[in-house]
This record gives sequence, structure tokens and C-alpha cells, in this order.
Amino acid sequence: MTVGVLVLAAGKARRFGSDKRLASLPDGRRSIEALLDQLDASGLPTVVCIGPEDTGIAALLDRRGFAWKACKRSEEGMGGTLAEGIALADSWESVLIVLADMPWTRGSTYRTVANRVDRKSICVPTYAGRRGHPVGFGKRYYQEIAALGGDIGARGLQEKYPDNVLEVVVDDPGTLRDIDRPEDLE
Repeated sequence: MTVGVLVLAAGKARRFGSDKRLASLPDGRRSIEALLDQLDASGLPTVVCIGPEDTGIAALLDRRGFAWKACKRSEEGMGGTLAEGIALADSWESVLIVLADMPWTRGSTYRTVANRVDRKSICVPTYAGRRGHPVGFGKRYYQEIAALGGDIGARGLQEKYPDNVLEVVVDDPGTLRDIDRPEDLE
């Protein structure tokens, strides 16, 4: 079964104050580079959704060998980007939705979720009893994801189909850690 990764990286980072994808982490890497390193380690096929004006990010993705799509609907918010991006996952049986502001999730965690999700499930990693990311969606949910819009992501599908949610315990605090403000980089 083919499972791929769809990265949502078209956000405007209003709370952060600047482009958090390019923010420096304590180890000297930019946030987006740390994320790409983990995706490389996962070995999963990946497409990164960016905004139409993100030419610098597009050039970085080209240099790193990552497929990308400039999503015209990114101005709507996460739901618009996700709705446009899910069309790129049509050849995959399942997709992992990855948020670009979560550079600390390990490549092995992506593999763990990918190995558990199937066409009919929603697979969610948990750490310390809390649900995190990436969330895997079987192909069954693609049409509903394509109907999303605005700034609402696919979290509502977990609520709509609670019996189809499979929680997978992982030993990765990175599944809960994102970057919203500059102090989150520390």
C-alpha cells in the first residue's frame, strides 16, 4: 500500500511575526530544513503545499528534490490548502497530513503512522496520552478533505468518524511540539 506525505507549508505565520519556516532552530538549521531532513529520513513520497508567492521556499524544495505545489487557495487558510493539495495524493492509498511548523517529529514516527493507516482509518499518534501529528487519512476521506475550505483543517473528520480513529502510541514528543511564537524555537 502506498502512503504519502502532504505537507501544509503555505501558512502566513501571523502569530510568529515573520516567516517561521525560515526561522533558525537552536541547532542552526532553518525550521523547514529540519522538517525536510525528517521527511527524507522517513523515505515516504512527499508533496509540499506552498503559497503562490513562495518562490524562495520553492527553490529550496527543488534543491532538496521535493515535489511541491503552489496552492492558489492558500489565501483561504489551512482548509483551502488542504482541499487543493489532497488532489495530489490520488495515487496514494493513504496520506499523512503534516504541518510545516512541526520540525521535531522524527522520520521514524512518520513511518510508524504510515505502517498503521489503511484506506478506511484515521491514524493519530499519541504521546503522553495526547494526540499529535502527523495524522494519517485513508483514501476513503479524500472527497471530504477536498470539500474543506477556510482555516478549518481535517480535525473534524476525527470527530465525525470516532470509530475509525486508530491511536498509535509513539515515543516522540515532537508529535506535540509546534512553532507558533519565537519562544517556541527554544
